[in-house]
Amino acid sequence: LLKNQENGFTRARLANLRRGIGKVPGELPELWGEFLDGMPESLLGEKGIPSYAQWAIYLSLTMFALHQQGKHEPMHVTSISLGSAAAKLMEDFSDEERKRVLRRFGPVITAKDMPEFAHHLRSLVQLFSAKNIALDYVQLAKDIYDFQFPNGRKRVQLRWGQDFYL
Repeated sequence: LLKNQENGFTRARLANLRRGIGKVPGELPELWGEFLDGMPESLLGEKGIPSYAQWAIYLSLTMFALHQQGKHEPMHVTSISLGSAAAKLMEDFSDEERKRVLRRFGPVITAKDMPEFAHHLRSLVQLFSAKNIALDYVQLAKDIYDFQFPNGRKRVQLRWGQDFYL
């Protein structure tokens, strides 16, 4: 999915994934194969509740689909963290635009649950898309996974902050 966005099948898959934005993993049966196929049983949720891994993969895929929409150049590029991408937004912005970026970046970092995180992440990804700023979606999935654990959340928040300011 990340390697070839040119063929019609891949474009259709991305369009399908975009329909999952704002939904809970598993809510749309047509997306089950995109994030469940091949997932180890140990990472699956129980009793209809999405697991941490399912949230991480689902959000990363749906945000990538949003980010890649209408683009010919890949919006997945390795080694560009969420913090680094947010910092790139600031480079050529006025003071007012920088405040807008901070208003969108801060709530992502401080979100209390995954639906809130997803909501704020979407607005940030839309800014990345508007400015053609790529993101490492594999790393994002790993970060989202870690973000769901108290100690992991602290590490991810600090790493994103460091990448933003350094």
